[in-house]
Amino acid sequence: MNTALKANASRLSFKEKLVDEAKKAFALTLYLGTWFCALAFLAATLLEERPIPLSIFGFALVKAGITAKFLLIGQAIYPVKVDKAHGIVKSLFVVSLIYIVIVLGLNYLEAGIEGLFHGKHFLASMASFGQANPLRLLAMSIVYWLIIWPYLMLAGMQLIMGQEHILSLFFGSKNSRTN
Repeated sequence: MNTALKANASRLSFKEKLVDEAKKAFALTLYLGTWFCALAFLAATLLEERPIPLSIFGFALVKAGITAKFLLIGQAIYPVKVDKAHGIVKSLFVVSLIYIVIVLGLNYLEAGIEGLFHGKHFLASMASFGQANPLRLLAMSIVYWLIIWPYLMLAGMQLIMGQEHILSLFFGSKNSRTN
């Protein structure tokens, strides 16, 4: 983080920091929720469930919110850092793998809790996550990495370019005229 960003961050009040964190959590929850709902919908169609239960989308959104909070906690513990000499990709690859471990850990935890709801043992339910199939776990890890990677790339770009520049790059400048 450059000196200007550090100085600006230290001037923010507790309330402003709290609002900023809530905005980050909400945006990340929406991002992850979109992915998790799409994956839940895909799973329901592959299993040919009819009618498709709407509860799977609720669970996907709750999972997205919890995952977002854990990823933000992970970022607080192991912050995203970009070395301009190495570029964003090299700087963030290891971080992306750490965050995948966090997401997979949450999935194991979710499987254990879901097992408790169905009257099964917590540890046995955790062990059966991904049908205890290493190839399935690898496939899920790749999908989760593909979900997390763009988020980390955006976070790296924000560190280098600043949030205002990134927002104007994606959504246009607030000061620009419309024709």
